[in-house]
Amino acid sequence: MINITKQGSVDIVTFNVDKINALITEEIKKGITPIFNRQNAAVIIDLANIKYIDSSGFGCLLSIMRTAKDNYGVMKLNITNEKIADMFKTLFLDSVFDIYNNIDDCLKSF
Repeated sequence: MINITKQGSVDIVTFNVDKINALITEEIKKGITPIFNRQNAAVIIDLANIKYIDSSGFGCLLSIMRTAKDNYGVMKLNITNEKIADMFKTLFLDSVFDIYNNIDDCLKSF
């Protein structure tokens, strides 16, 4: 479902699925949240393969972000799909998340 790789001090989370919905959000949280149990974690959630996110998917990302902030971590999103980026803008989540449209810029921002 998710893969976690490390580039320097940054953990990069990628997905083996193309949608984040109610069926998989708990599994995603269980996979990503432990990263933020250590303080000052730096993580990129790479949504490049994601073509669809439902409301529970957005809730999942917000929950992970809350955990990150509680542990002084930093979470950034890489979104390359225009439809997904537009959904974040429509929901005003682009003011909540630090969003980039390519992984290199996202990495450089740390």
